[in-house]
Amino acid sequence: MQLDAYRREAEAFVSEIGLEHYLHFAGRKPSLEIESIYEGHAGLFTPQAVESLRDSGNRSLLEFCVEGLIGRATMRESALLAEREAALELSVEGAALPFRRAAIEQASEPDPSRRAEIEAARLEAVERELNPLHERTLERTHGLAEELGWPSVTAMCDELSGTDLAALAGQARAVLEATDRHYERAIEPIIRAEAGVERLRRSDLPAFFRAPSLDVHFPQDRLLESLTGTLTDLGALAEDRVTIDAEARPTKSPRAFCAAVQVPEEVYLVIAPHGGRDDYETILHEAGHAAHFAHVAPATDFERRHLGDNSVTEAYAFLMQRLAAEPGWLARRLGVEDPTAVVEHSRAAKTVLLRRYAAKLGYEIELHDGAGDPATLRSSYARTLSSAMRLDWPEAMWLADVDPFFYAARYLRAWALEAELADELRESFGPDWFAEPEAGARLRALWSEGQPPTASELLGREPDFTALIAELLA
Repeated sequence: MQLDAYRREAEAFVSEIGLEHYLHFAGRKPSLEIESIYEGHAGLFTPQAVESLRDSGNRSLLEFCVEGLIGRATMRESALLAEREAALELSVEGAALPFRRAAIEQASEPDPSRRAEIEAARLEAVERELNPLHERTLERTHGLAEELGWPSVTAMCDELSGTDLAALAGQARAVLEATDRHYERAIEPIIRAEAGVERLRRSDLPAFFRAPSLDVHFPQDRLLESLTGTLTDLGALAEDRVTIDAEARPTKSPRAFCAAVQVPEEVYLVIAPHGGRDDYETILHEAGHAAHFAHVAPATDFERRHLGDNSVTEAYAFLMQRLAAEPGWLARRLGVEDPTAVVEHSRAAKTVLLRRYAAKLGYEIELHDGAGDPATLRSSYARTLSSAMRLDWPEAMWLADVDPFFYAARYLRAWALEAELADELRESFGPDWFAEPEAGARLRALWSEGQPPTASELLGREPDFTALIAELLA
């Protein structure tokens, strides 16, 4: 195999499918037309290509090839899932609600009973319309991993990612133990204030993260201004390369995302704003991705521009996201004089998310080991998440809640890496590092290198959770 030729075609594929994902999930087109893209580059994703890349020793390209082979084999299910999500409407109190608007409506809904009704309708739609497709995708993915020579998807992802998933799961359990006693004490006052309930339910989580009591500190008309000002201070405003898509559309995905269509010259930041603190954290998070990709040196090889360990770009995203709870940033950008409530809420929200992903990783290892039957796995999912979150977690999301190829592991490592990067920036440039040109130069230098094969390359060692746990328990 000629690796340079493979890279050129791989980059063309990544650009085409990235643009297609942007157009569909931004609500600009109803269908997700990925089948023709996969078929146009079918030679990238064959068992023969897998074997050749194994022999080459290029782990990043091998991971890309294997994930693409599975993506091609399940592309019809992926397209149908996206199209059904875009077309689905829920019936809530006799009124139609687009499926993709459900979480946004819950976030702004003050009535806990109506939030629960939206949740019930959403879960019923997931079970009826989406789970059969998720099950077909799971079955095909497990079968292909075995055909390619791995005993399970877990073993496959462990080898291809360079991450010891069992060791990371052990660290995740330690995180759950370390935050256990602190957890309910940290979230209970905020649950009452933001969700209007004594005991948190899954249907209340969007309102919990939305935090309507903090709206006074996070005016919607300052959202884009605060972002561009921050990026300007860091010397990282790349308006010629980054398009911010914040328009409301009925079929736009409620989950914000960054589409790096061509790195570094064509990057899309997509958000569906619904108001408040959550919008600020979300747009800053996606801006971290966008700034990273837009500042990669153009001469960097394909692997570092488009592949590598996504724990790294997620760490940069979390680093920007944390600004929405930094007292200096809040004062500078939004005129917040007393940030106490914002800081406490941000810490509680991060703890909720961290515990959720720590629990998810353990469940996903069980799921992808391939030994469990659906009934057992559904029960295990609900039990595991219920225990970590201290609420009744529904079985219905046992597959819809799973991102492909252990992306939960990327998030966990990113949180750990980001806490260490934040400590380094504070020590080098002070608590208001985000306003220091030298800090911006440091970040741009890191971003210019693209994305290494493993997060440990940034630190010279594996990231651990010491700094993150200390931050959450402070």
